[in-house]
Amino acid sequence: MCLLHRAGTILPMNDAGFPTLVVERFPARRPSLRIAVVTETWPPEVNGVAMSIARVVAGLQRRDHDIQLVRPRQRSDDGATGDRRVLDAVLTRGLPIPLYPQLRLGIPEKRTLVKLWSERRPDVVHLATEGPLGWSALHAALHLRIPVSSDFRTNFHAYSGHYGVGWLRGPISAYLRKFHNRTRLTMVPTEALRNDLSKLGFRNLHVVARGVDLGHFHPMCRSDALRASWGATADDLIVVCVGRLAPEKNLDLLLGAFDAIRRVVTGARLVLVGDGPMRGQLAATRPDVILAGQREGEDLSAHYASADLFLFPSLTETFGNVTVEAMASGLPVVAFDYAAAAQLIIDGDNGRKARFGDAAAFRAISAELAADLFARERHGRRARAAVTSLTWDEVILRFESLLLAAAGEGDVPSSSGHTSEAEYAVCHSEMDHDA
Repeated sequence: MCLLHRAGTILPMNDAGFPTLVVERFPARRPSLRIAVVTETWPPEVNGVAMSIARVVAGLQRRDHDIQLVRPRQRSDDGATGDRRVLDAVLTRGLPIPLYPQLRLGIPEKRTLVKLWSERRPDVVHLATEGPLGWSALHAALHLRIPVSSDFRTNFHAYSGHYGVGWLRGPISAYLRKFHNRTRLTMVPTEALRNDLSKLGFRNLHVVARGVDLGHFHPMCRSDALRASWGATADDLIVVCVGRLAPEKNLDLLLGAFDAIRRVVTGARLVLVGDGPMRGQLAATRPDVILAGQREGEDLSAHYASADLFLFPSLTETFGNVTVEAMASGLPVVAFDYAAAAQLIIDGDNGRKARFGDAAAFRAISAELAADLFARERHGRRARAAVTSLTWDEVILRFESLLLAAAGEGDVPSSSGHTSEAEYAVCHSEMDHDA
């Protein structure tokens, strides 16, 4: 039997020499949605929520979905530039956040949103944050009977103890539970967090992991010139931590772990990348620490890759994007056994983990790994390999499937973040077709 090419398709020939009719099973194109995304943080603000939701929005746009972005107006907005060129951006009023004046807190806009969505109704409203703007968007959508989905991206209830208002933990948890349980589904970044929230009474939880840009965060971004600016030679140990300089990041333990490192590696240096309310205190009390400030783009990539060891002592993360970025940069990571580290680090193989909250173990492990050059290099190589499957394409496909389900355009996928073989094949066939 020979083959005939017609319009790029290969058709089998029957015995009479005529093409055989073939019914080809292409994956059905998923419907295009009009999605209203409500968030109280957005680039150029630098934080995990802003950066990850911007990635997801860009991916959904590439998948031919129509995105309306509802967010507070930022200082950088001039009404004609930025994301308003490529997004249907609705800028609302906002107020500076105490201790973070560069960020804006949205204020309730229910009346405005009811009018907006009555005139041009979205298929689904997705709430990325749970502040006043998100709360009013939830009520506006429920009033108009528009399907709503949400993200659980920040452990606000866990922050209360770090700001002297631990008594607010219960009320904050109750608010978050009420908020998310009024949506059709809530996306969380890890299975462990899904289990924890389920025990607290949260319902309809689905795991959507985080991705990492493997081209952007790469060991090849290492810079000898940057290391020299820190006063380091090729043989000196550079310890780095990337994140907000704030009490909830457990910086006292970070400093304690670094002091333990310096007792075994006397020439070690600590670089803190980020900004926050503790910067002034750190500058005054720890002149030995290099405060690199906020970094972005290639500069941030170089700060990761130019270090030799990444310490992450936070106990309040929902995921911890910086853990994955450090691993992609080829760094051995020391962290507690939860969030991203629990999923990705195999203790003694591609990094080190301390039992949740065990500060003594964290300090000891940090010093042990700092003193072992061969272990650091081995862990760093394997750390990079461990995150190569965490592509943003996979994350966006999972996110999309849940939005379609919330909007009534598809079945709800499994609650875990794992994609079935059938779903995987269909998703990748679609992406190949899109390309």
